[in-house]
Amino acid sequence: MTAPDDVLAGWDVGEHIHDGVTHRTYRRGTGPGVVVIHEIPGITPTVAAFADEVVDRGYTVVMPSLFGTPGAPFSGGAVARSMAQVCVSREFTTLALGETSPVATWLRDLARELHAELGGPGVGALGMCFTGGFALAMMVDPVVVAPVLAQPSVPFPVTPARAADVNLSPADLEAVRRRTREGQEVLGLCYRSDKAVGTRFQTLTSELGDAFLRVELEGRGHSTLTEQRDQGAVDRVLAFFDEHLRG
Repeated sequence: MTAPDDVLAGWDVGEHIHDGVTHRTYRRGTGPGVVVIHEIPGITPTVAAFADEVVDRGYTVVMPSLFGTPGAPFSGGAVARSMAQVCVSREFTTLALGETSPVATWLRDLARELHAELGGPGVGALGMCFTGGFALAMMVDPVVVAPVLAQPSVPFPVTPARAADVNLSPADLEAVRRRTREGQEVLGLCYRSDKAVGTRFQTLTSELGDAFLRVELEGRGHSTLTEQRDQGAVDRVLAFFDEHLRG
């Protein structure tokens, strides 16, 4: 079994601090900036492998570690521990309707810092599963010009209203709408049969229209870019970054 330290070998370890909140970060690569936000249970080997592909495409990738043990493999125990962590943290909302997770403010600041350093048209942001909607919340800040939502699953879809909610406050949703009216696109990916995504892709299509680029995969799966990786989905994400970050 690969040790956690081996999974992230070659990544520079740092930290980002904003408004008194500190999270460890992992950085690698050169070129335009992309923030890759891991899914539950954390930065697993498959999350790191996807991030390596983004680096190899010619991007500077920063992975914040928001919960879990960086580099540890995916397991039922790891999922349970991370779920317990996020459910009691004030940084995340899991069931609230019409609210933006507070961690979005920290992530926006990370994106601004990366853009200030690297320049260019802006940075990319990609969230997965529990963090899938965070990329949408980040695009409230205009430095985020390539937002990708991979199987966004919060709020947990335990009621029809929560299944349709996109984890944004009304003000943030209006800011996202305004940016899409001005030409910004949003890429979303999921397996068509994935119940964890609920009906929020329908919500996003209704709210954003043609600016929401909806990729729905056939077959059974959840993690489009990692555990049940689909090569077509990976290629679509990389092409989206190329289009919006390289112009």
